[in-house]
Amino acid sequence: MKEKYKKKGVKKFIAYFQNYTNTYAPIDVLKKTYTEAIDEDIVQLDIATRPDCINEKILDMVDEIRKTYKVGISFDIGLQSANYHTLVKVNRGHTLAEYIYAVNLLKSYEFEIVSHVILNLPGDNMLDVIEGAKILSALKVDGVKLHSLYVVDGSVFGEMYKSGKLEVGTLESYIERAVAFLENLSPKITIHRLVADPPLSGTLFGNWGKTKTEIVNLIERRLIEKNTYQGKQAKIF
Repeated sequence: MKEKYKKKGVKKFIAYFQNYTNTYAPIDVLKKTYTEAIDEDIVQLDIATRPDCINEKILDMVDEIRKTYKVGISFDIGLQSANYHTLVKVNRGHTLAEYIYAVNLLKSYEFEIVSHVILNLPGDNMLDVIEGAKILSALKVDGVKLHSLYVVDGSVFGEMYKSGKLEVGTLESYIERAVAFLENLSPKITIHRLVADPPLSGTLFGNWGKTKTEIVNLIERRLIEKNTYQGKQAKIF
C-alpha cells in the first residue's frame, strides 16, 4: 500500500489503528503490534480506542514507544454524545465522566487527542449537540471527527431500522446540527471530518443517499448562508 503512495511523492506515513478498540489486549500483545508497524517511513501512530479501555499501564508503554522510536502518538477516542442517557441507551459501555477522565489522562502524557461525535443519535437534540461542542472545547482536545449515524445489518439498530422503530432524522437536521456544533466549538480545535463514511456493504441506511462530498458542500453552503463559522458562538476556548 505504501508503495502506491510513494509513487505519488509521499515520503512519510501515519500508522493508523482504526477499526475496533485498539488498546483492548494484553500489554505485551499491544506493544508487539504497535512496534511492528514502525519503520523508517512511519512518523506517527494513531490509535483508536474507547474511554474505558485505556489506563496508565497502557499509556506508559505507548509513551516508551514514543521515546524509543521517536514517533508521534495520537489517540482517536469516542465521546459520540454528551448526553449520558444516550450513551446508556446505545450501549456505549462508558459514561460521560469516564470520557472526561480518559481525556485528562491522555493529556497528562501530552498525547494528541482526536474525539469522535455522532450528531444525530436517537434521543439527542440540539442542546446535546451544542453541549458536546462545549465539552470538547473545555477539555481542549486537539481535533474532532463528526459522524452521521449509519445503520448496518446485523446490529441492534439494524433490527430497529428494519422494523421502523429507529428515527435517524433528516439530512437538513444533520446539517443544522453540524453548523451549530461548529459555531460553539473552539476555533483552536482542528476539524478532521464532517460526516461519516458508511461501509460499502451491509449498510441499511447511510448519509441519506448522498456522498460525503455532497454533504460537506451542503454544510459549507449553510455556513455561508448564515454568515457564520467555527467558534462564532463559542465562549470556551
